[in-house]
Amino acid sequence: MLELLKLPIIVTVHVDVVLIILTALGVGSRLWGLSYPKAVVFDEVYYGQFVSLYMKQMFFIDDSGPPLGHMILAVGAYFGGFDGNFAWNRIGAEYTGNVPVWNLRFLPALAGALCISLAYQIIVELKYSHFSALLAALLIMFENSLITQSRFMLLESILIFFVLLAVLSYLKFYNMQKGSSFSLRWWFWLFLTGTACALAIGHYSNMENLATRLHTVRYHKQLCEQVTVLCHALARICALLVLPVILYLGFFYIHLTLLYRSGPHDQIMTSTFQASLEGGLARITQGQPLEIAYGSQITLRNVWSKPSGRGSSHQQQVTCYPFKDVNNWWIVKDPGKQELVVSNPPRPVRHGDIVQLVHGMTARYLNTHDVAAPMSPHWQEVSCYIDYNISMPSQNLWKVEIVNRDTENEVWKTILSEVKFLHVNTSAVLKLSGTALPDWGYHQLEIVGDKSSQVYHQNMAWNVEEHRYGKSEEQKERELELQTPAQMDVSKNISFMAKFLELQGYPLDLSTKCGFKSSFLLKQHQCASTLPLITEKTEIPTRPSTFSFCPDSWQHLVLAGAVCVGGWVVNYLPFFLMEKTLFLYHYLPGLTFKILLLPIVLEHIHNHILRSSISRNTFNAVMLAWISSIYLVYQTFSPLTYGYPALSAAELTGLRWKDNWDILIRRR
Repeated sequence: MLELLKLPIIVTVHVDVVLIILTALGVGSRLWGLSYPKAVVFDEVYYGQFVSLYMKQMFFIDDSGPPLGHMILAVGAYFGGFDGNFAWNRIGAEYTGNVPVWNLRFLPALAGALCISLAYQIIVELKYSHFSALLAALLIMFENSLITQSRFMLLESILIFFVLLAVLSYLKFYNMQKGSSFSLRWWFWLFLTGTACALAIGHYSNMENLATRLHTVRYHKQLCEQVTVLCHALARICALLVLPVILYLGFFYIHLTLLYRSGPHDQIMTSTFQASLEGGLARITQGQPLEIAYGSQITLRNVWSKPSGRGSSHQQQVTCYPFKDVNNWWIVKDPGKQELVVSNPPRPVRHGDIVQLVHGMTARYLNTHDVAAPMSPHWQEVSCYIDYNISMPSQNLWKVEIVNRDTENEVWKTILSEVKFLHVNTSAVLKLSGTALPDWGYHQLEIVGDKSSQVYHQNMAWNVEEHRYGKSEEQKERELELQTPAQMDVSKNISFMAKFLELQGYPLDLSTKCGFKSSFLLKQHQCASTLPLITEKTEIPTRPSTFSFCPDSWQHLVLAGAVCVGGWVVNYLPFFLMEKTLFLYHYLPGLTFKILLLPIVLEHIHNHILRSSISRNTFNAVMLAWISSIYLVYQTFSPLTYGYPALSAAELTGLRWKDNWDILIRRR
């Protein structure tokens, strides 16, 4: 032992000085003057609302993607001591003293800065020169759009960081497979690949992980021993499939654990979900009777999570809308009895029973008949029957069918049961058409009777949200009863997985999931992109037909091109499938991969296409001039990037290099 202590202890550390300098410069370029301006910039008005809701632990939904990105922004707000009290109501609003502006913008800026060093390392791992890696890093560093987007409380820089981290991790893992399989470093980079993919998906939906997984499968064919193949397959399944799924579920678990209070988007979730939130539906459903009985007073909610020439009967219209008021209440009546109160003991309604639904405030019966619905003439109108002496008798009998029952005689239950109402006279099913009524219907949603559909859909299913046993026979007393609050404060249990699955299918149109009562159009944004997002075209030849060079160099170029072009494709093509307003920042992840491809192509041209010293020297001179112009452009537009120094109207106009550029100048 003493002899061992006499041995020298040597620690070897390899430091890439260029990488350190690039990282420092990147941090400086993104963090300089980060608190300026002390006002809401563009989509900060959007994400700031979610950050405030995290601080107040109030439930919300954002249709832009999974919650990880919002939670990352909330972390900065938490460490900055933000209490969530700020009115995110307009762009340009001055931040108050309680808003930690620097902290809110710090993590997106840091992610944007680290993208520079990731770009450098990706080119190195692709086996290209350090000069090409340096060029890629500088192109990322001086790209004004990337700088601007990373300096505010926005998500794109964080997404790009995770995507680049996934690519780099996979390349490091891939490059050490032949000689260091199953080593500690091998496992580290493999699991970091899966983690980074999960982080990218958890931040914003994209397909970068698919590219890395497909590329991984490509290598499996090179393995010869079946046991080794099995071990490699299991390792990849664990790291690239199981781990991302676990992490993805974990993001939602944290999200739902934090947001346990009722918030602004409760009404689009199911009644069961709402009842699990503190202070929301739980406040008004506590102590409610579980079983629906004849004489019960109920409110009905459609379960759907998405959003002619036969004349009109001029009956009282029945619609859906997303708010709670006294017109939502209905009474479940036994057709064979006149009473509208619950007997003692209560007689529960079961699957298959025939009922009438009486509107509480008007005492009129829910009715449908062979009259065209106002907006959907191929379906029947649903109304509350009024006798106008027009030889149209009432048809108000409905059969209750519990679609999620466990037994044939299951009792109709509050919140838990999903029921269909089948019209006895016409066999039409009561359902939400999904069409909004015009101005005369206050744009509420249309209810129809459909006797043609043979396939069950959630727009046919209803559940009871609020429920109490009716006690008043007289109409005036009953109206007073309906206007008083229901019993208060009990929550319904719902599992995490049930909440998670519901969130995966929540409506993108926040108005479609509505209450049953009697009584989103996308606009072009002024800053939206009106042209396709392709700004330039990059072509890679399919074979070296014109120039003859080493096949290995060609394969090298193809591999690097697959990574970069593949990264561009999976970050760009999904936008063709989205019906949403597109902005320039949607293209930034794809643009990043096109920037990475540029130094690769230039090095390939220099090393394998240009033959003479004259052509190479000329190429080098052009490259030097081009790199200088990149910095010049960055410097020219830096006042727009950083908001400093202030420019006059004439100076701003001078930055309008092309006629189709719009620069908004505020007149004071």
